[in-house]
Amino acid sequence: MNPVQINNVDHAELCVSPRAGAEFGDASNQALVYPAEFEELQREFAIIFRRRDSGIQAYALLGLDRDENLFLAGDRWASRYVPATHQRGPFSIGIVRDAGDGPGEPMIHVDMDDPRVGTGQPLFLKHGGNAPYLDHIAGVLRLLYQQIESAPGFYAMLDEAELLTPVTLTVDVREDLSYTVPDVLVVDLERLSTLTGEPLELLHRSGALRLAILAAASLGNVQQLIARKQALLDPID
Repeated sequence: MNPVQINNVDHAELCVSPRAGAEFGDASNQALVYPAEFEELQREFAIIFRRRDSGIQAYALLGLDRDENLFLAGDRWASRYVPATHQRGPFSIGIVRDAGDGPGEPMIHVDMDDPRVGTGQPLFLKHGGNAPYLDHIAGVLRLLYQQIESAPGFYAMLDEAELLTPVTLTVDVREDLSYTVPDVLVVDLERLSTLTGEPLELLHRSGALRLAILAAASLGNVQQLIARKQALLDPID
């Protein structure tokens, strides 16, 4: 990798392609996602949680086999929303520190060794301002930068309220083919329905209750995942 901080002088003519593909890490059966995305995600993907060494993390289910993304069609995503971790492409946030002892300022970097760099969408306008594509990327990176810090707190609240229950998802694609997704945490709707008083009020005020409801509703999208897998296995001529 060769991350370089971009600016409108040295990179006035720089273009980057937003294309997707397995070579760019898009062929994965799950994507790391964040609370700010849940409303968009729940319309299309099943949201699950996993307990990691660093704490609980949320994921969108994209496929059933290893290295399978059923929402990837060639060099583009066949979905209305793309998880931010995949939208960012070759861009990243780098902390630039001056000579003082301050915390530094987050700045946009691009991996100049990435094959998507050099063609595609311009990053800057002719007179130096940000092009629409760069503004979009800035928003995506801002979301990721902020959510990496805030997401653990939301998930901890759900966990402390005992709203996350461990399950093994069983996905039946057809009579002779089924998949299991182990070590998954999902929202316990029965436990959610019994919450009252201060615990419920705390979750509501923090926004964690809304996240729980969105994540629970998203599990209905497993049926869409099954339909996509069936279409892949038995394409219509």
